Amino acid sequence: MQVPAPFEYERATSVEHAVALLDRLGDEARIIAGGHSLLPMMKLRLAAPEYLIDINDLVDELQYVTITDDEVRIGALARHRQLLEHEGLAQVFPIFRDAEKVIADPVVRNKGTLGGSLCQADPSEDLSAVCDTLEASCVIRGVDGERVVSMHDFHQGPYQTAVADNEMLTEVRFPVRANSSSAYHKVERRAGDWAGASVGAAVTMYGAEPGATIADGRVGLCAVGPNTTNIGPISDALRGQAPSEELYAAVGQIAADNCSPSTDTRGTADYKRHLAKELTIRSLRKAVARATGQES
Repeated sequence: MQVPAPFEYERATSVEHAVALLDRLGDEARIIAGGHSLLPMMKLRLAAPEYLIDINDLVDELQYVTITDDEVRIGALARHRQLLEHEGLAQVFPIFRDAEKVIADPVVRNKGTLGGSLCQADPSEDLSAVCDTLEASCVIRGVDGERVVSMHDFHQGPYQTAVADNEMLTEVRFPVRANSSSAYHKVERRAGDWAGASVGAAVTMYGAEPGATIADGRVGLCAVGPNTTNIGPISDALRGQAPSEELYAAVGQIAADNCSPSTDTRGTADYKRHLAKELTIRSLRKAVARATGQES
């Protein structure tokens, strides 16, 4: 029987209240929202917090998508379904809809949150790759105020983040750039499964017309090893180049060379490297097509 260890339960009434509880209860307290990562770990006794702090009532403070001309801000309590169905977000960052379509199942998407996905820091988590590809920054709040860290610095290793025991993630911010678009591709054994490999790509073009060269680009890999969401040689190879199948193939090879997958039930290491290359090619091709008006 899978039964969690005993714990005490607190229901936060505001972000300030949640942070105060975290500060008072220390490292034995955990935030819970959707609970789709934390609760299974508690049932298996892989996690045994003494206190759970429920933030589901903090909709007004933490559940939003705000879009301006130069920035998108998403609250940490935004649900997967909200991100999937938000038309404005899909127009600015189509990578979100690409990824959310293949995350888990409707039950998980109805309750799971952006903040929970990022704070789990699983190397196979789709939205971590999405956020790093889009050069997101994370707003972390504690009793002494807020601080902002880059997505690259937010994840400090598998299942480790920059959020201290007495802090919580409250918001994720994304810069909006003209003549830009993005895409995401994933291979999984069955619908809703963790990825065998997945890749997100984002590009900014020198102009929105077909034939424009690439001003900048990023690729984030998922499920093919740690530290694969900010690969410098990929961006270096894309800058100033004209889009072509040869360029995509060369960048795909860089992606394959810079990942470190492990053989497991989802495939061999060589197979996953092949996926990293192929999915990089597909994601770049689609991102460029979207940015230059050749695909919606």
